[in-house]
Amino acid sequence: MAVRIRLLRMGKIRNPQYRIVIADSRTKRDGKAIEYVGIYQPKEDPSIIEVKSDRVQHWLSVGAQPSESVIAILSKTGDWQKFKGLPAPPPLLMAAPKADRKATYEAAAQAAAGLEPAKAAPAKKAAKAEKAEKPAAVEPVAEAKAEEQTVAAGDDQQS
Repeated sequence: MAVRIRLLRMGKIRNPQYRIVIADSRTKRDGKAIEYVGIYQPKEDPSIIEVKSDRVQHWLSVGAQPSESVIAILSKTGDWQKFKGLPAPPPLLMAAPKADRKATYEAAAQAAAGLEPAKAAPAKKAAKAEKAEKPAAVEPVAEAKAEEQTVAAGDDQQS
């Protein structure tokens, strides 16, 4: 049985997404696969390429023949050079990590309210600290009023 490493097309019209598969050479392009060894999404910027390197190396070592497009993908990841004993290619470009949607929303809401996003959080902490200090500040005032009332009551009794 001739085994090939090729692409299995998935996705929508004008939005191709591929799986890198190990399949019998006689099966259809989107037919049954022996094993799934990676994904390739060319429409993303930069393209998403994920390959199970150890499994690809195994299948190459037992004689699986990659298609031309798979050779190009494996050359970018360095698996083809590793199999052939060539020097490694430059590292792949990686997409920047996505921003936290909740934090972005809260920053936009604070900006719309007229608050500065960086100063909004410390202001809340300061407000909580003031609330915690207010009862302590009220007690001396209450004690002073109580003393005044007792002094006033004492003055009334003396006269």
